[in-house]
Amino acid sequence: MSTYEFPFPEPPAPGEMIDIVPGIKWLRLPLPYRLDHVNIYLIEDGDGWCVLDAGLHDDRTMELWEAVLTGPLAGSRLTRLIVTHHHPDHIGTAGWLCRRAGIPLLTSQTAYLACANLALDPGSPQDRQFHDFYINHGTSREVADLMGSQGLEYLRKVAPLPNTFLRLLSGDTLVIGSRRFRIFTGDGHAPEQVMLYCEEDGLFFSADQVIAKISPNVSVWPSEPDGDPLGHFLRTARRIRDNLPDDVLVLPGHQLPFRGLHARCNELVAHHDRRCDLIGEAAADRPMTVNELVPVVFPRELDIHQFGFAFSETLAHVNRMMRRSELAKSTGDDGVVRYVSTVPAS
Repeated sequence: MSTYEFPFPEPPAPGEMIDIVPGIKWLRLPLPYRLDHVNIYLIEDGDGWCVLDAGLHDDRTMELWEAVLTGPLAGSRLTRLIVTHHHPDHIGTAGWLCRRAGIPLLTSQTAYLACANLALDPGSPQDRQFHDFYINHGTSREVADLMGSQGLEYLRKVAPLPNTFLRLLSGDTLVIGSRRFRIFTGDGHAPEQVMLYCEEDGLFFSADQVIAKISPNVSVWPSEPDGDPLGHFLRTARRIRDNLPDDVLVLPGHQLPFRGLHARCNELVAHHDRRCDLIGEAAADRPMTVNELVPVVFPRELDIHQFGFAFSETLAHVNRMMRRSELAKSTGDDGVVRYVSTVPAS
């Protein structure tokens, strides 16, 4: 990490805020997971504050929002809420906060519709297609059952959204107070994820697309089993690198703000290329299921929540390699899909 600069070595404590620059505040909310926080930003907007992302919908998050609204922001008003993408740690409390503060929601159309779809309880244990998605890729029935009952509980931590929203589109300009932001959208981690770039101040709100010390999760889900989110993610990383200056201050959805955007984009591409190499090496001698490939990509011990993301991300690498003709797929008499490398060992 020597190529990076971290201007703020310590994050704000829960319920407190740090001034990034005049008119930009940084708030952090806790998450009950291995990744135990989400970053929230407030942008001065005339006589109030525009909020960027909202946090998970749980009692702790709402308590902290109440503490902020009646503490550091007492006497101030919120003007609007921008949500970067549909994952519950970012959009979960959006509906509650919009109603609490009486403010409109701004997000991409895909994020709004994807979040609305979560309210339909996709991937319930009764969904045969969901269950078979895991069985057909080599998990036991017990694990498939757990994925339906426990592994995706995270997806249900979302308050009902407002009935209306303002759509944010890539290439548009959004004026917030005295600042002008160019809207970028990216894919792979989440479809049509919203990012904001302020050229005048050299600020890039990267959401979960670019984070300094972790690679954002890139997953294939049962609703699009043959999708190529990793291809979308890598394309977005290269587009960000090629269209933004290297010296911007990156304000990510998790971990610390940093400088070193181009190096990080290059590292993310190399990181996923290495994971594909590991899969190719493991599947060189015999066909392997996605379930068997999970520990190749994620060698640490995983709980059921972590396994769900690891399984889906491993499949994302497999699907990318299938697109590049680096793996061949076969289905056995047991109905289980297996993959074998088509690339000669070096």
